[in-house]
Amino acid sequence: QPQLLDRLQTGGARRGVLQGIGIGVQLAGIKSHMLRAGLILFAGLVGHVAEGVGQYSLKSAFPNLLFSSPVDFQHAGDGSGRLFVVERAGVIRVFQGVETVTTMSEFLNIRDSIVAGGELGLLGLAFHPQYASNGYFYLNYTADNPLRSVIARYRVQPGDPTKADSASKLVLLEVPQPYTNHNGGQVAFGPDGYLYIALGDGGSGGDPQNNGQNRSSLLGKILRIDVDTTSGGKSYGIPADNPFVGNASGWREEIYAYGLRNPWRFSFDPSTNRLWAADVGQNRVEEIDIIQKGGNYGWRVMEGTLCYDPSSGCDTTGLKLPVWEYDRSLGYSITGGYVYRGSAIPSLVGKYVYGDYVSRRIWALTYDGTSAPTNQELVPSSSYISSFGVDASGEIYVCDITAGKIFLLTGPATTTESSEQLPTGFRLEQNFPNPFNPSTEVSYHIPVASDVELRVVDFLGREVAALAQGNHTPGNYRVTWNAEGAPSGTYFLQLRSGSAVLVRKAVLLR
Repeated sequence: QPQLLDRLQTGGARRGVLQGIGIGVQLAGIKSHMLRAGLILFAGLVGHVAEGVGQYSLKSAFPNLLFSSPVDFQHAGDGSGRLFVVERAGVIRVFQGVETVTTMSEFLNIRDSIVAGGELGLLGLAFHPQYASNGYFYLNYTADNPLRSVIARYRVQPGDPTKADSASKLVLLEVPQPYTNHNGGQVAFGPDGYLYIALGDGGSGGDPQNNGQNRSSLLGKILRIDVDTTSGGKSYGIPADNPFVGNASGWREEIYAYGLRNPWRFSFDPSTNRLWAADVGQNRVEEIDIIQKGGNYGWRVMEGTLCYDPSSGCDTTGLKLPVWEYDRSLGYSITGGYVYRGSAIPSLVGKYVYGDYVSRRIWALTYDGTSAPTNQELVPSSSYISSFGVDASGEIYVCDITAGKIFLLTGPATTTESSEQLPTGFRLEQNFPNPFNPSTEVSYHIPVASDVELRVVDFLGREVAALAQGNHTPGNYRVTWNAEGAPSGTYFLQLRSGSAVLVRKAVLLR
């Protein structure tokens, strides 16, 4: 099927990943690098992945409904319980958000206004904070002749909350697109009431126009505009505290942050107001950033924490590093998600849930802004995740673009049967492979919530790497130790919880 050949989030340099009529990950010739924390802790030797397989899963949220290439999932915040699914071809569906729902309505159809396919189409939807009273919502889509990204406002039909007024369109912003990929797509209102807009670097591969670093261009940026005012002949206003307001260098005043490659999905944490963005990588890593006003996130000088242009010795002065990144051993195209603030899965509260479109894994990242981040795998090889979404209660949903289904993320069951899947003892498994070169995996099991430390020491007891530390919920965990740069020899894995210490011997052979 044609949609199986489309990558919403890939760059031109990675189009060879998809082959035939299915989706395949071409691993030949790709070295398995370590998972690197964005803070580059522990001398770059480790990446911490806590394994949640068997505890978390996806269930069909609305088994009686089927969508065509769903790419966004939103609620209007109006207390109605209605949910909205955006289809890439230009249709928004609306339905009541209950599992037994059997029908949905066509809220809006703008097929004639857009160009769709691959990374083009109707890509994002955001409802005005006062939608319940003013009926306004905002779209991010691509149009043709010339190719461009369009930010437009529409209004719901008075008296019919299931139907938008297609004649109410007001175009706020149009941005020329030099290529057909890296359009970004997210639109969302921040806690400040302003509209935030994600735009990729314009496409091709390697940002040939250097849009990410060019503040005279809107591409490769997250923008912030005031949709409730107008100024300078525009259909919107510029917030007075935008970082480049009043500059004399010709930089665009709409820019909130820059140096981004393709921030396909971003979201605000409603508890902390942090702005989380997942930026799709070029050839080596996928990254997660905490977006700050005026921040430069490095592209194309850097890809994540790695130099890109130049390939070595790049000047990182003033650049914001990601809080987390992962390499091609784990995925190829990150799909940003949400910090979980629901009530159905207490173990995920405060964690950033995200996934990878190609490897189809879903993770939860724990990061409080000060401590080293930890990353927990929730669901392996699940859906082709085009987008995450949340309902009014903060529960997390997944859009599967190929299956045309919406899934609900569920947590550990509370029945006796499922609780037996949790560890019954404090255990450290033998690393595998062993001997190894240069990477090995270490699994361990925590039966009760406790503070845990897992480290690697040499024969003299000197610490070589810290693989995990901090409070752990009950579960099965897995860590990858990449010992690249360490000398051959025998090392000891030490797992400590309180007074209990477990040790395994690991042998590195070059």
